[in-house]
Amino acid sequence: MEKGTGSGFLDPQEFSFVPALESHWAAIRAEYLALPSDNFDPWIQGRMHDGGWSVFGLFALGQKIQEACASCPNTVLALEQIPGLSMAGFSRLGPRTHVKAHCGWAASVYRLHLPLVVPPGCRLRVAGESRSWEEGKCLVFDDTIEHEARNDSDRPRGVLLLDFLRPGISGSVSDHIPEEVQEYVKRLFGSGTASG
Repeated sequence: MEKGTGSGFLDPQEFSFVPALESHWAAIRAEYLALPSDNFDPWIQGRMHDGGWSVFGLFALGQKIQEACASCPNTVLALEQIPGLSMAGFSRLGPRTHVKAHCGWAASVYRLHLPLVVPPGCRLRVAGESRSWEEGKCLVFDDTIEHEARNDSDRPRGVLLLDFLRPGISGSVSDHIPEEVQEYVKRLFGSGTASG
């Protein structure tokens, strides 16, 4: 698929793992809420946001971030059931945060959000369509299409964010990973704490 083309949002029910993931959303939400705020890192591509977007990584480049995964065993069990999982973690948008319109770089994957905490006034726009997150109900979209996220509320919004290989794509596909993201992933793994 050519970068920046396609239909934007996809029907989550097209993906066989979605019902099981949604069935675990309450346990995943509990683990998200138990994480101390200072465990979240500001997303390193700061030009996309005004400082209110932070993340807690669990998987990167298809490998577990061991220390983080130890804090979230139920989430990890659910994630391990997803075929072609390449990246996963918690994404938090602080109050009054806008993630500016941008196109992702990973053409081999689809992006999924499992909403965990969604105050009123939060929405995701992909191409020309905006949707509100609904707690416990997955949204799947093509990250290479222009999209932006908003939290216009006074409370944080939290989702489990993950990427999984598109149907028909093999694990050998290599997307161009921006240098700043590569450096962040290296810091997450430290000195060889990754595990397949």
